[in-house]
Amino acid sequence: MFWQLVYNVFAVPTMFVGFHCAGCCNPKIQEGIKGRKGVFTELANRLQTARHLEKTAWFHFTSVGEFEQAKPLIEAIYAETRIVLTFFSPSVAPNAQSYFYADAAVYFPLDTPRNAERLIQLIEPSLIVFSKFDIWPNLVWKASKHSIPIIVVAGTLHAESKRLSRFAKPFFRSVHRHIGVHCAISEADAARFQELCSPRHEIVVTGDTRYEQVYRRATSVEPDTEFLPRQETLKRPILIAGSTYTEDEKVLLSAYQLLRENTPENFPHLILVPHEPTSERIKEIRGYLKREKLAHLCFSELTSEIDMSALDVLVVDSVGLLAKLYGLADIAFVGGSFRGSVHNVMEPAALAKPVIFGPTIQNAYEASLLVDRGGAKLVRTAQELADAIIIWLDDTNARTTAGNIGKQLIEENLGAVDRTLVHLRKYV
Repeated sequence: MFWQLVYNVFAVPTMFVGFHCAGCCNPKIQEGIKGRKGVFTELANRLQTARHLEKTAWFHFTSVGEFEQAKPLIEAIYAETRIVLTFFSPSVAPNAQSYFYADAAVYFPLDTPRNAERLIQLIEPSLIVFSKFDIWPNLVWKASKHSIPIIVVAGTLHAESKRLSRFAKPFFRSVHRHIGVHCAISEADAARFQELCSPRHEIVVTGDTRYEQVYRRATSVEPDTEFLPRQETLKRPILIAGSTYTEDEKVLLSAYQLLRENTPENFPHLILVPHEPTSERIKEIRGYLKREKLAHLCFSELTSEIDMSALDVLVVDSVGLLAKLYGLADIAFVGGSFRGSVHNVMEPAALAKPVIFGPTIQNAYEASLLVDRGGAKLVRTAQELADAIIIWLDDTNARTTAGNIGKQLIEENLGAVDRTLVHLRKYV
């Protein structure tokens, strides 16, 4: 009760005020605030027209990555189980709300006791599943009170997590002790979850369900697929930079200039895929490219008449294309790693593409595995990035070997879905 009081008196009001203050100057947060208005009415309406089945599984995730981890599990139990999704970030809203295997999908409201109770009464879940780490205390406490089973899937808890700090650990123990099963992605993560749980809790290593998801997507791409109009006119090597932020692009584009200066005979096309291709971001990127006299176009400007042989940079101003576009790459650069947390390094690896990323990878243990095995390179500066690209562009065998190492890593880690389903099927 003590930690519930602390959380609801101090943390929840702080989140509410901070969220709304930040929304004044952040369009993405403002979008999330708007999306949460009327969420209970929206959920009730969706459930009224949804399938009526004996069991209901409620999956919660933060954003796109966690949604991808949950998808194989959702699709495996969909036929016999009603599926309700809640999510936190606006980034995943369009995908979640149009997802064929969701009977209902809405924003997760502010984590108050009243909101948690209302959600439980509306959804009537047989099971609550948290994907990866986005665990909300009031929902956990209320679900426990109603004896609703809770499972964490693809669970991860990195060594530097604040949840393991001396002051935070007692609070998070008060939450995790109500979670019946933690399905961890690795032995190291399982050991760290054990610090938040009592010995009687079930903590199992099932692996990361994303391996199946990216592998399935990679194997569905035909080798002769045409991803771009007249892509055959891209005659130079192709460097694809995915899920980039401004911080990534500063390093990336500086490295790209070094390539132009030092290796003009092997200067690659760059396909740049910003994480959120808003009009402001596209304008920012095009402004830089224009100043540096780099020939560029946006994806939305491509037509069947355009010859791209002289094009330096293609800026992808649409969403949902990255996973397939990696199929065009000779080398892939994955963004987020110069900003705070690297994005999905599995997608290019599954397609046997050598991968490069920046220094911030503690959120993705598979990035470290790729580096250790030689399937990826970690860089800290523009010069290091340029050098890494040059090495792989100049040595086809080294590039192919690195790509195959990444693909092999993905294949070795398949099976997490079946191992996780063993635990889900006890309740649905």
